Amino acid sequence: MTLYIGTPTSRVDGRAKVTGEAKYAGEFNTSGLAYSSVVESTIPKGRIVRIDTSDALRVEGVLDVLTHENRPRMAGTDQAWKDDVAPEEGSPFRPLYDDKIMFSGQPIALVLAEEWEIARYAASLVRVEYEKQAFVTDLYQQRDQAFVVKKPDKPHGDAGRAFAAAAVRHEAEYFIPTEHHNPMELFASTAVWDGDDKLTVYDKTQGVQNVQRYLCSVFNKKSDDLRVISPYVGGAFGAGLRPQYEAVLAVLGALALERSVRLVLTRRQMYGLGHRPATIERLALGAKADGTLDAVTHEAIAVTSQFEDFSRNDTGWAALLYKSANAKYVHRLARLDVPTSCDMRAPGAAPGVYALESAMDELAVALKIDPVELRLRCYSDRDQNEGVPYTSKQLRECYRQGAVAFGWDKRSAEPRSMRDGSELVGWGMATGVWEALQMPAAARIVLTANGHAEVSCAASDIGTGTYTILAQVAADMLGLPIENISIKLGDSSLPQAPVEGGSWMAASASHAVATTAQEVRGELLALAKAMKGSPLADAKFEDTMLADGKVVSKQDASRAVSITDAMRHGAVDRIEKEKTNSFPDDSSHARNTHSAVFAEVKVDEQLGVIRVTRVVSATAAGRILNTKTAHSQIMGGVVWGIGMALHEETVFDHRFGRIMNANIAEYHVPVNADVQDIKVVFVDEPDTIINPLGIKGLGEIGIVGVAAAIANAVYHATGKRVRDLPITLDKLQRST
Repeated sequence: MTLYIGTPTSRVDGRAKVTGEAKYAGEFNTSGLAYSSVVESTIPKGRIVRIDTSDALRVEGVLDVLTHENRPRMAGTDQAWKDDVAPEEGSPFRPLYDDKIMFSGQPIALVLAEEWEIARYAASLVRVEYEKQAFVTDLYQQRDQAFVVKKPDKPHGDAGRAFAAAAVRHEAEYFIPTEHHNPMELFASTAVWDGDDKLTVYDKTQGVQNVQRYLCSVFNKKSDDLRVISPYVGGAFGAGLRPQYEAVLAVLGALALERSVRLVLTRRQMYGLGHRPATIERLALGAKADGTLDAVTHEAIAVTSQFEDFSRNDTGWAALLYKSANAKYVHRLARLDVPTSCDMRAPGAAPGVYALESAMDELAVALKIDPVELRLRCYSDRDQNEGVPYTSKQLRECYRQGAVAFGWDKRSAEPRSMRDGSELVGWGMATGVWEALQMPAAARIVLTANGHAEVSCAASDIGTGTYTILAQVAADMLGLPIENISIKLGDSSLPQAPVEGGSWMAASASHAVATTAQEVRGELLALAKAMKGSPLADAKFEDTMLADGKVVSKQDASRAVSITDAMRHGAVDRIEKEKTNSFPDDSSHARNTHSAVFAEVKVDEQLGVIRVTRVVSATAAGRILNTKTAHSQIMGGVVWGIGMALHEETVFDHRFGRIMNANIAEYHVPVNADVQDIKVVFVDEPDTIINPLGIKGLGEIGIVGVAAAIANAVYHATGKRVRDLPITLDKLQRST
């Protein structure tokens, strides 16, 4: 019997992607397709006094130019514009709704034309007069006006008093700049006009049902009249959790023309969408001489827009890692004239743990204790916020296995003491932590008498391998070869699924498939038992399984009936089952993934050029469904962490409130030359509590802690501590 769960299975959708068979939102063609181009605001705040579209409308091939003055009708209440994952507080952005300008790059007109080139040219001819208003895009300028947001982190003791009395103290401020998603696939929507006021929208999104509900609400449509499809997504990692404005504008265009419309944003326009918020993080750690913590204070000030309150948990991660009798957490938001911030891989944790783990390294230096040893002395087996144990936590083993794989015992503690020719060598480490979340999800399985099963769910696959892991789970649960499983995803008409985010899709959708497969097995067993002389006549459901295309007794493998025979004798051509799986609301345990990240950097002593030459990530994340795609997930997270540490930064000119590097030439991300040796170690972590399959998600944990490990390695190499990311040549020169 072949088992697929836990094996390095190649992607079942790999061939479709490398041959071009896989289609993305901007690639679906239909007859009579019109093309569109967005006109953006050139000021960050104010109102439109006059918008002149006459020159654009005179261009041959232009069909129409939509503005707030002539667009089709849209909903008028904030509630109608709130999607499933919108911030609770605030008024969601409404494209082309009125004359208000709230950020630079805001869409203010949509040109519709017979060809994309015509639309783009005509968009350059739209003339706009503005009434400008005072604006602010600098977090430091606005930090004193930041307001506190309520978070579930639970302070305890008196952190201020304990810090003042601590034998060893460390206090510092860390800064993470605004970062923008740069997925390979641009955000796009193709709104296909199906006639009779019905639409099929192909959209780049992490949640087709979220987008469908949103568009139906905005345009007052019935769910049967608007379908959203997104079979493949070329990268998103949070950018597509909420519906982006291209979907609204494509539908607006289709309604105005009563024909199909495509809108593909440009790379520059992608910088007018959500982003990881710039954040100031202040850490104050007080410890005894032996390194155990007396006090932890973590305060954050993060950016949000003027119209919505977006925030994530930056400050509570210390409570999941380290024991301290006194702790205080404060999260504030500063309003700027920018689009609303959004989720980006490991939101809250990526910046918050960077600051925490940098501070822990600085505390280790002050205490003259090895950084790994310090973390072991402060180690907590319980969630300090809730006072509960973990479903599983193999972080100690992550430290041990990661250190062995890296060769940490050969580290010389003194900064600037390790060299390789003209380069200074630095070794640093940090801890990673993320949530092991799971959401209700449904799956449908259609099993035919020839032994083929189609599994369908509305879940999106954003490139993480959802098609593959669901095929693996279905193959094992149905006892079929993986080649006999086909997976349908990313269609709002399919069984219910949450948006794909928070690393919860693997556990959520896998259990939906497993639960539905149980229903299929029940019907197959009933058919098998009804056969004359059946070897399973007296078999109980719990004593059987599906394996090798048969219903089999667990006690005696010779007692079996093939799926084909059972269905043929029962005169059944197909078995169709759909079930929703949910998880018990149990607060008796904390649910998290953990990692230990070790990094080596080499720094040219004269030029200050930093190279990350080695990274070891030892990760504990429950049962690994697919060791091949999981390895890729962690590697990708490490590469993104390298970018966070050394490259990524959205640069504003605060005089104009405008992003100056809104392209992938000047917004730096790691390239091949920046990525060298990455070793991934999966620490065995059985978990019988979290869910029946013992699964935890992997999407986010890979990035958490990486930037801190690299920053700590840079300090070890140079003796210079850079606390504001990214770490660049100029900062090494001025840092002390």
